[in-house]
Amino acid sequence: MVRQEIEIKLQAAFKPSHLEVIDESYRHNVPAGSESHFKVIIISNDFVEQKMISRHRSVYGVLAKELEEGVHALALHTYTEKEWVGLKDSVLASPACRNGSHTT
Repeated sequence: MVRQEIEIKLQAAFKPSHLEVIDESYRHNVPAGSESHFKVIIISNDFVEQKMISRHRSVYGVLAKELEEGVHALALHTYTEKEWVGLKDSVLASPACRNGSHTT
């Protein structure tokens, strides 16, 4: 449910040509069923001429409620369509959680 809310908000705010919201909570030391760690891959020309930090701040602003209510981590991959052309076949790894990871 949290994943869907994130998708809806990002679609509305950025009108991306490509959007993936991946729940990576299972990779972390959280209770089963938690929706607390996400990887977001968003391709939007709204990011043209924006530095990475500005792009991330924009996404954080759109998702402020989710971040206040339980989303612990967002691994953001924000690109313009031009930047994405050379990357679309790449696997974008998320960073390890500082509180340890769930390994089973």
